[in-house]
Amino acid sequence: MTEFHKLKVSRVITETRDAHSIVFDVPASLEHAFRYRPGQFLTLRVPSDRTGSVARCYSLSSAPFEGMLKVTVKRTAGGFGSNWICDQLREGAEIDVLPPSGVFTPKSLDGDFLLLAGGSGITPVMSILKSALDGGAGRIVLVYANRDEQSVIFADELASLAHQHADRFVVIHWLETVQGMPGVRSLRTLTAPYAGFEAFICGPEPFMLAAKEALGSEHGRMHIEKFLSLTGNPFESAEVEVVESGETTTLDVELDGAQHTFTWPRQQKLLDFLLSKGLDAPYSCREGQCSACACRIVAGEVKMLNNEVLDGEDIADGLVLACQSLPLTDDVSVTYE
Repeated sequence: MTEFHKLKVSRVITETRDAHSIVFDVPASLEHAFRYRPGQFLTLRVPSDRTGSVARCYSLSSAPFEGMLKVTVKRTAGGFGSNWICDQLREGAEIDVLPPSGVFTPKSLDGDFLLLAGGSGITPVMSILKSALDGGAGRIVLVYANRDEQSVIFADELASLAHQHADRFVVIHWLETVQGMPGVRSLRTLTAPYAGFEAFICGPEPFMLAAKEALGSEHGRMHIEKFLSLTGNPFESAEVEVVESGETTTLDVELDGAQHTFTWPRQQKLLDFLLSKGLDAPYSCREGQCSACACRIVAGEVKMLNNEVLDGEDIADGLVLACQSLPLTDDVSVTYE
């Protein structure tokens, strides 16, 4: 079981009729554990009458420099986790939370950014946006699509930021009730002037597919964040596959400031192996869908059996999903950041 902590809700903010922001109180003893990078997410434990609990991932809409830990949750039809949070979670309540995870985050805040968000996809984008305005010097363009004016999360805050940073930040609102669904052609027209900007895309799947096609492969640095419901539960004890025979690899792993060396069976996934050795390696879904288990290969090679979240730039930078990685070389070195 990966390590989680019980946090108290210090504030609940009604953003729109369907979206609430949850601000957590982080005690001084846990400040290190809950440090995060813009664009990352938290995994929350939501109580369930049928299974005891389910795990749900929600992006942080706060920025690290704000000294705040805040997620924003939009109610979805039939969404068990989002409806429970919007209906039941109140100030003073306590909830189990995993430390921040995710790779939908810029390596540097100094570049120019093209941000494309649809609906609740604004949550990680908002964290990146505020961080870049505070800590960077580049230009930022946000294309934000919603159903109607009342659905725009952070409308007032975005207007304020656009006013404060008029020389650097432009927000382009797209409303379906006025302009129809944002398609490839319209998004291509809107984004064409910003071909050299680093792009971050988050929102409903049709929006993300249209945005990705609109930018095209020639755009360069492009990052896509997917919202998926977890089927596994990292708050419960994990079943670990044990492999005791066959070919092995020498594994060096740096985790939580400690260095470890093991003999790693080549038929056992990296995460399963580390858990079997008693290490508190991070994870959430264990299915290659959430990036909570991401680590960096600094020497050697592995293969991933499934990957639905890491993009080409992430992989080129050495990132892999531990829950899906098997060794290919005799020696592999891994570090967790």
